[in-house]
Amino acid sequence: MTVRLTLISPGTSGALRDVRFDDDSPLDDEGIARAEAVASAVAASTRAYCSPSARCLRTARALGLAPEAVAELAGCSMGRWRGRSLAAVAAAEEPAVAAWLSDPTAAPHGGESLRDLRVRVGGWLDTLQAGSGRVHVVAEPDVIRAATVHALAAPDEAALRLDVRPLVAVHFSGRAGRWNLRVGETLRPESE
Repeated sequence: MTVRLTLISPGTSGALRDVRFDDDSPLDDEGIARAEAVASAVAASTRAYCSPSARCLRTARALGLAPEAVAELAGCSMGRWRGRSLAAVAAAEEPAVAAWLSDPTAAPHGGESLRDLRVRVGGWLDTLQAGSGRVHVVAEPDVIRAATVHALAAPDEAALRLDVRPLVAVHFSGRAGRWNLRVGETLRPESE
């Protein structure tokens, strides 16, 4: 039995545009319009899930999915850095940011480490292999990075080297306890 999983990153939001640690900001108008425009590129699926954030839920709906929000797919808890720009945090807490960027077990912000995120997301990902069929998940970029690192059994440090742009699909196929990956594609309307 094979599971065909497509992870889709959400459209743009204020936090993404401002290079801020996400604070559950909603999709902006451009993010909604773009998601609606590419809905035809999303094939039918037997199951749909999403990160519990407002922007993932809104993106999924704009793509024509009726997702179940899953707590294990929440973005990384960033503690006191939530809602702050990376530049502001780096200026105020340079050693803490350096530790966070170099050590996947570090959580100087008081939230969740990148390793903890990968373990949480990977545990959920592995439960999907008990079934079969096509599954769509709209998830935060850090969740997609964590899932990719887990699926490839790559070192946790690799997550910080993966760039996940808005409305990109990453395809996995899984069975027999392993995942294969087809690297992402930008979703486009059928007319392009």
